Amino acid sequence: MFSKVLIANRGEIACRIIRTARRMGIHTVAVYSDADTGALHTELADEAIRIGGAAAHESYLSIERIVAAATRAGAQAVHPGYGFLAENAEFAEAVEAAGLVFIGPQPSAIRAMGLKDAAKALMDRARVPVVPGYHGDCQEPDFLADRAAEIGFPVLIKPRAGGGGKGMRRVDRAEDFPAALEAAKREAHAAFGDDAVLLEKYLLLSRHIEVQVFGDQHGNVVHLFERDCSLQRRHQKVIEEAPAPGMTAEMRRAMGEAAVRAAHAIDYRGAGTVEFIADVSDGLLPDRFFFMEMNTRLQVEHPVTEAITGIDLVEWQLRIAAGEPLPTSQSDLSIDGWGFEARIYAEDPAKGFLPATGVVEQMRFPVDVRIDAGVRSGDRISAHYDPLIAKMIVHGPDRQTALARLTHALQASRIAGTVSNIGFLANLSRQKDFVAGHPDTGLIDRDLEMLTAIPPAADTVVALAAVLSLDANVSGGSPWDTLGHWQLWGEMQRIVTLEHAGEGASLRVVARGFDMFAVHDGHRVIPIRIVSRDRDRVQVEVDGRQVPVEIERGPHRLSLSLDGHTHLFTAPDRLDGAASETETGNRLIAPMPGFIKIVRASEGATVSKGEPLIVMEAMKMELTLTAARDGVVESVEASEGQQVSEGTVLVTLKPEEA
Repeated sequence: MFSKVLIANRGEIACRIIRTARRMGIHTVAVYSDADTGALHTELADEAIRIGGAAAHESYLSIERIVAAATRAGAQAVHPGYGFLAENAEFAEAVEAAGLVFIGPQPSAIRAMGLKDAAKALMDRARVPVVPGYHGDCQEPDFLADRAAEIGFPVLIKPRAGGGGKGMRRVDRAEDFPAALEAAKREAHAAFGDDAVLLEKYLLLSRHIEVQVFGDQHGNVVHLFERDCSLQRRHQKVIEEAPAPGMTAEMRRAMGEAAVRAAHAIDYRGAGTVEFIADVSDGLLPDRFFFMEMNTRLQVEHPVTEAITGIDLVEWQLRIAAGEPLPTSQSDLSIDGWGFEARIYAEDPAKGFLPATGVVEQMRFPVDVRIDAGVRSGDRISAHYDPLIAKMIVHGPDRQTALARLTHALQASRIAGTVSNIGFLANLSRQKDFVAGHPDTGLIDRDLEMLTAIPPAADTVVALAAVLSLDANVSGGSPWDTLGHWQLWGEMQRIVTLEHAGEGASLRVVARGFDMFAVHDGHRVIPIRIVSRDRDRVQVEVDGRQVPVEIERGPHRLSLSLDGHTHLFTAPDRLDGAASETETGNRLIAPMPGFIKIVRASEGATVSKGEPLIVMEAMKMELTLTAARDGVVESVEASEGQQVSEGTVLVTLKPEEA
């Protein structure tokens, strides 16, 4: 076994690998960019080496710098994690050329599955069913448009290189194909350096089911059953589970055997995942699943397989790379219970899942669930990398119990300082079709409005927010201390104005005694008593009912978490009388730091509401910014190739005439 391993990655997966290596007595070496100085993975590792600037191409994508760091540290092997260089055959070759062991498959296997068109041809020969489509070399736009018409809409445009949903476009109509193809090629080239695409028939009712496989250096291959990854948004997985609901023994055997054949076809070694798409228009049937691709690395969602098998997949990776045979045979593997994983991101579901940056001021999760995280309270979410905060993994004896544990854990979790998708995940875990065990790849899009809706706060919650917004959580011996500078004569009272979910409210808060208040909301009087306090947590009695409330404060912001829901309130700054120009639609502003890829706006041009004006790249995503109203472009402040910060004015429209 190795005595020292370098981890060529960052964040959650680097921390995950370090934990297993430490348990096995293996010394770990982390690498970090300038943006990750002091990051969690650098502190968990036994040593850490700087490899370059914040941009990924200057650090985590630099083969030369990572191999040099491994050699300098005296590491014997390199673990690539997932993402970055994990599926880069040239990186694997460079590691081996330096006399080190690459903890992953051999370069030939990575190449065989690296280009999806070639991989599908190979799988066809190995008797693994493939999705109908075009997988050839011709990339002429008119030719591809003709092939799409032959396949029949809807079709899916997919980059032949890479993964993670980058560059994928669903096209429902022939007239939309040219623009979608252009965008897919552009994003594919930016993400993978290869703009070639393939076309596939888009199945209207489908499930994404994948099979975990492992191969060793002695010709043995096993599968560790399936994971259902059907809950997706923009082709990226959101909640995964294992096993797949509704899976029959016959279909599990057929899918598992197909995955093993795929691995044998390329003499696969290490951890890999064979991804299938299943046509479920008539339910799960053993002759209705098709090969999509093979990920020649450890998957983000591997913990759900660990949950149902009790196997540490990273340990298996290390042992197989060290030359050991697979620890068990197929007949000895079995499924125990049910597992779920939810991916918690810094993103705003109410704003189209726009990625967010900022400091994670507070991060708290229940103690009875597994949390794989690469950040902690006080860390900054960088604009340079994927905005993943943590993965939440739960296990139960059956699906109903495991799903209930997931919902409860999500509702009990708290992240402050940056926006997150926890509320969306909690809503998704309660969605009726998902609860019934009928997930499919279109579920989120069909129910998006409900899943991203901000629930209205009850009048009692608004009243409580009014009291707590007055800094009523300071200690004191009288209402005067508790409520601050109240009026000298008459009832001690304040008028509080709050906003929640776009709605404003004005309430009158009256002090009735120490920590006792009456809140007038215009309809009724709501009695509130603060029973006890503990830093950012208070026990309150509202309308005769006691509940614990967790509080997070910011400038003109108050977040209250109670009864499994988090409510965000804002108080307008009365000293700021300037009207927001962004609300009038006069200015197009960068929603986050990023790189300007395309400028479609020009001075003097007439534009329509919703017309694309700027295309920018941020946090591994391509964002299209559109005109907020009809108008005439007054000025264009952005240029292609420019790096901009959040809030930068990109385009200005002439003011509307009165």
